[in-house]
Amino acid sequence: MHSSKFPRRKVVPMNDVDNSAAKLEQLLIFSAICNSEDLGPFIRKAFISGKPETLLHHLRHFARTKESEIEEVCKEHYQDFIIAVDDLRSLLSDVDYIKYSLSDSNSKFQSVALPLLSSLDSFVETRNVSKNLNLAIESVKTCVQLTEVCSRANRHLLSDNYYMALKCVDTLEKEYLNKTPSLTLKRMLQKKIPEIRLHIERKVNKEFGDWLVDIRAVSRNLGQLAIGQALAARQREEDLRIKQRQAEEQSRLSLRDCIYALEEEDDDDDNEIGAGGGIGEDGYGNNGGSGGGILGFDLTPLYRAYHINQSLGLEDGFKKYYFENRKLQLTSDFQVSSMTPFLESHQSFFAQIAGFFVVEDRVLRTGGGLISKVEVDNLWEIAVSKMCAVLEDQFSGMQAANHLLLIKDYVSLLGLTLRRFGYPTDALLDVLNKHRDKYHELLLSDCQIHIAEALAADKFEQMLMKKEYEYSMNVLSFQIQTTDIVPAFPYLAPFSSTVPECCRIVRSFIEDSVSFMSYGGQLEFYEVVKKYLDRLLNEDLDEALLKLINTSVHGVNQAMQVAANMAVLEHACDFFFCHAAKLSGVPLRMVERSRKQFPLRKARDAVEEMLSGLLKAKVDGFMTLIENINWMADDPSQRGNEYMNEVIMYLEILVSTAQQILPAQVLKRVLQRVLSHISEKIVGTLASDSVKKFTVNAITVIDMDIHLLESFVESQAPLFPDEDVDELKTALAESRQLVNLLLSNHPENFLNPVIRDRSYNTLDSNKVVTISEKLRDSSDGLFGNFSGHGAKQNPKKKLLDAMIKRLKDAN
Repeated sequence: MHSSKFPRRKVVPMNDVDNSAAKLEQLLIFSAICNSEDLGPFIRKAFISGKPETLLHHLRHFARTKESEIEEVCKEHYQDFIIAVDDLRSLLSDVDYIKYSLSDSNSKFQSVALPLLSSLDSFVETRNVSKNLNLAIESVKTCVQLTEVCSRANRHLLSDNYYMALKCVDTLEKEYLNKTPSLTLKRMLQKKIPEIRLHIERKVNKEFGDWLVDIRAVSRNLGQLAIGQALAARQREEDLRIKQRQAEEQSRLSLRDCIYALEEEDDDDDNEIGAGGGIGEDGYGNNGGSGGGILGFDLTPLYRAYHINQSLGLEDGFKKYYFENRKLQLTSDFQVSSMTPFLESHQSFFAQIAGFFVVEDRVLRTGGGLISKVEVDNLWEIAVSKMCAVLEDQFSGMQAANHLLLIKDYVSLLGLTLRRFGYPTDALLDVLNKHRDKYHELLLSDCQIHIAEALAADKFEQMLMKKEYEYSMNVLSFQIQTTDIVPAFPYLAPFSSTVPECCRIVRSFIEDSVSFMSYGGQLEFYEVVKKYLDRLLNEDLDEALLKLINTSVHGVNQAMQVAANMAVLEHACDFFFCHAAKLSGVPLRMVERSRKQFPLRKARDAVEEMLSGLLKAKVDGFMTLIENINWMADDPSQRGNEYMNEVIMYLEILVSTAQQILPAQVLKRVLQRVLSHISEKIVGTLASDSVKKFTVNAITVIDMDIHLLESFVESQAPLFPDEDVDELKTALAESRQLVNLLLSNHPENFLNPVIRDRSYNTLDSNKVVTISEKLRDSSDGLFGNFSGHGAKQNPKKKLLDAMIKRLKDAN
């Protein structure tokens, strides 16, 4: 194929009138087209300037300039283009063949694959059905499992097994809620799960509230039982100490043949309060209940509520709720009713508090952190401060010692009970010790009243005991028996009924004092008890007896009975101090070492002085007959003076009567005073102005009188030991020495200090001078001046006158 030649177009030259701006614009358009740039700005400019023809002209001109280039390119590739067209034609025939082959193959493939496709469609459909069935089965299984869990949760709820119900609810929420195929079930679970949890929370909190009410009622009985256990333990300890003291005393007394053994009982029930703990089958602490020992109490509702709240994530809130409620309960327990006397309500008051802290101790030990040690200590501090305030207030208004003692005993038992659980009770004991003096003052005041009543009822008669139990109650119980042999009954005691009454009062005082001081935190309290016992005996009983002696004793028999009572009370005082030491746990040897004088010595001395005074007055009645003595007798009488016979008869009757009730030592002291008075009466008569002068014969009769008194004293030897008989004789020493001096052949020996100190040590020189000057010879009688005018002076009288002269000169 020949290529045609196209004539090249000549460009008409533009007129010279075109300005250079048109050429520049043309060049810019050509450049933009060659560089494939946007022609938009040129177009907009053409239309804005209102000359689109110019732009068209430039574009046409550019097209014409490119036609020649295209023509040249076509000429250069024309042969290749022809070849390519031939190839395309041959390729078109091949494509037709292939198209026919593909159509034929497609027909064959479709005829073969059509049954397979039908089977494949059936398989796919069947597989989809199978998947749907499997999914449905799995969904049904899930729903069945969910239903079983829901049913199990309902059963647990019906049986109040809330923990297992919560476990089921947690399982539903974690394992079934998100994968439940049923939208209805899912909505039901979303609604019911919070409701069930709220229901369980309300139920356990209601049970806990009921438990709070019940435990408050149980706490009082619990506290009473705990205090009762403490009392039993204290009694066992006291019995053991008594056995130990008895063993020590036996060992001290070297009773080798006495075999003894101290048996210490096992304190098995000390921890009975804490028995019965443990974890039950339901997972809660079964503290108390039927297996909780004597003081068992059920904490299951508390622990279940605590466990459920832990499971609900409300542990801290429940702990706070529990502590606040228990604190409120404790505060309400401190309310003391103004309508009921504290003496009647103090046991329930303190038992309630004791039971409260017994429960808290158990909760602290077995509650798994429900309450802390710090919180329990805070509650105890509140309780102690309140109890101390209540005790201070109540003690300040009490005016009866037995009321103080009753409350003190119960408070000490409360302290002992709670110390066993680890609670400090020193503050309570300090309050008790603070009121020790007030208690003893009230106790002394009560004893003063009882002593006054006992003494006022005294009839000053010996006490008659008809039965052995009366003897044991009134004599043996105070160790005032004079012999270990039980007397025959009826028995007439040497003392009156006042003695055992006073002994009972003092013994009761000792026991009450020891009871108040015991278990008060002070181990050594015997000195305190002894101080108040001394005060009771020295001030109260002694003063009361002294008042009785001064106001109510009006005769010898009454004075003698009181003196006999004082002698018995002297023995009873030994028993009092030994009894106080025994109750205080002090060895008796310590009491024996510290024993002082008889505390009732004022009353004893007063009654003995009164008895002696009454007897002296009685003797003085007989001694008035001394005025009938013939002081200037010419011949001595062979029978003594009449008054002395009367005195001796009275003394013999006195001794025979007094020895029935008075101890020998008391009788000796009284008799010694009477004899001394008789001696003084004789000497006083000789020295008195009523006797102007006397003879040796009169003195000889006086000597016989004194011999009668000495014989009377010697006749009392069966009653008194020899030293007491000699001591009784010394009561007559003044009259005996005076008579011996007047009858002596050597009266000048009185001037010898050695002899005077040995034989005349009781004589007063002035009295000797006065009495000696009255001595006359027999010749100095009524008619002696006429008959013996020229008689010689008696040498004895001469020596006596010389002695008188020397004594006067010495004075």
